[in-house]
Amino acid sequence: MSEFLASRYAHMTPYVPGEQPRDRTYIKLNANEATVPPCPGVQEALADPAMVAGLCRYADPRCLPLRKAVAERFGMTPEEVFVGNGSDEVLAIIFMTFLQPGDRLAFPDVTYGLYHDYASTFGLTYEEIPLRADWSLDVEAFAASTAHVVFPNPNAPTGLRISHEDVARIAAAHPERLVIIDEAYVDFGTTTCAQMVREHRNLIVVQTMSKSRNLAGAHIGYAFAQEDLVTDMRNVKFSFNPFNVSAPTMAIGIAALADEGFFASYTASVCQERAATEEALRALGCTVTTSHTNFVFATHPCISAEEWQAKLREAGILVRRFAGPRTGNWLRVSVGTHEEMQAFLDESKRILC
Repeated sequence: MSEFLASRYAHMTPYVPGEQPRDRTYIKLNANEATVPPCPGVQEALADPAMVAGLCRYADPRCLPLRKAVAERFGMTPEEVFVGNGSDEVLAIIFMTFLQPGDRLAFPDVTYGLYHDYASTFGLTYEEIPLRADWSLDVEAFAASTAHVVFPNPNAPTGLRISHEDVARIAAAHPERLVIIDEAYVDFGTTTCAQMVREHRNLIVVQTMSKSRNLAGAHIGYAFAQEDLVTDMRNVKFSFNPFNVSAPTMAIGIAALADEGFFASYTASVCQERAATEEALRALGCTVTTSHTNFVFATHPCISAEEWQAKLREAGILVRRFAGPRTGNWLRVSVGTHEEMQAFLDESKRILC
């Protein structure tokens, strides 16, 4: 670090994304992206001459067209919706708006790594609440904690979920602290908690279009919360980046939300491939969690995950492994097309048998 780096970032731990190599063509199952393009309406929105002509003007800083589309899709009001440049930015704005240096934050010991990085970056004191031995979330421990809470539902990289009743129990246990539910993977077998924000003032629900809407390259995220919390977030956003979502981004987000048929077909195909992949891996002797996401989480007793990953990479297939005492011998494999998953399974069978 340079001598000019602000001291508040001295203990910052930057997030490490999944690798994005360009040295050859890979079957890329390491970043939980969609491996098929978004709906046709997105392409039409990008080709709209009016949108192109409007690029000389600033986009609506209130993001009202996209907020209205999100609100309509989820039965909310635009005033209950905040949108941002991806769910990671939305999470960052939540942290900046409501958490102060020294505040306590709780999240699972095995979860999305950016929570740990945000805690360090924003000067928070954090506690990692261990998942149970079966990788499930310890609802009782999160309900008992008085710290602010953040976790994905379903969780990553385990793929497991908790019920709406469990979310409500955690939120109701200490109404004075925030409970942030990250629903990045909600559309692959779970139902959203969005409307629960009306019952629980301290609940914020975050979603993204990167996974189920096939728009990882567009960076569109949004959050649901009570109106005055959204106003607070918008005021903080206007204090440092008023124009955080571009006009093309809003246009393709609106187009993606409009095509429910494509969305339903795509998410159903992912769930079908996920179930078939889990079944095939179990037949190869793997232990696999029952995922509710667009990835599977697996380990094999006769080979290390590091070796399995390396041999897959040699064959042109990328998967992800997370170093650590609990996760180091497990692989997270994104669910791609039928052909991609068959290639992964064929190569894994060669490696494991």
